[in-house]
Amino acid sequence: MLLGVAAFSHAGSVAENFCGSQRPLTAAQQDRLLRFAAVVRDELEASGRGVAMISRSGLNLARFGHRYSHAGLSLAEGAGPRWAVRQLYYACEEGRPRLFDQGLTGFLSGTDDPSAGYISVLLLPPAAAAELARGALDRPRALRLLAGRYSANAHAWSLDTQNCNQWVAELMSASFGGLPDDAGLRARAQQWLHEAGYRPSAVDAGSHWLMFAAGFVPWLRLDDRPEAERHSLIFQVSLPASLEAFARERWPEAERIEFCHAGDRVVVRRGWAPIAEGCLPAGGDRVIAL
Repeated sequence: MLLGVAAFSHAGSVAENFCGSQRPLTAAQQDRLLRFAAVVRDELEASGRGVAMISRSGLNLARFGHRYSHAGLSLAEGAGPRWAVRQLYYACEEGRPRLFDQGLTGFLSGTDDPSAGYISVLLLPPAAAAELARGALDRPRALRLLAGRYSANAHAWSLDTQNCNQWVAELMSASFGGLPDDAGLRARAQQWLHEAGYRPSAVDAGSHWLMFAAGFVPWLRLDDRPEAERHSLIFQVSLPASLEAFARERWPEAERIEFCHAGDRVVVRRGWAPIAEGCLPAGGDRVIAL
């Protein structure tokens, strides 16, 4: 099952769900997701890019002020089906992170509520997108950026642990920084991010229950961060929001498209203002009937 930082929102109660079987979708839910995926795929095709950063809503992160928990790279070619998503996931059976290429519809279905969902697509300028696509498709290099241990709430500057979004950040760094490809690649990728002004999201965990949960939930860790951060419970974590903010600052011409589905509609919005909760359209949005 694919995991993002959402795991730490209520770790104790959802441990079995993350490493258990996903609830099967009904025929109606499958049909809805297929049609939703077709809308997203059409926009990707129209972009003229070979890659897009794509983020999905997973578990509800509203209490932390975030909508998106899990990001990957959707590739036009080279990762299996067209626009499949290359991403980091936690292999429950092996207890370690892996890279995984997943079809677009499967990626969109990785939420806890199949009846509603949000997707954010970030399109870099063509030259930057071409560099990122080359980096993502260099599988040996992408694997060298994979940490030995997975942590949903990984400290962004840890060389020991990593979450899905941190892998995307470091792949962006290695691609745009032209970094030497050897055993020190992760350290250089993080240094490049530091120097380029990348700022992880500051997530306020809000309770010391996490200190207890980290002792028995395999994808939660506290031993990868400074002591002061452990005690403050304000964690420096890579989330889709921090990736998008970094890209927007570095490439002001980058484009963002947000999609949501709920009830009988899909809403498509271009720009950086988020769609209202409940998938409610506003002026200028495109609304597609389901």
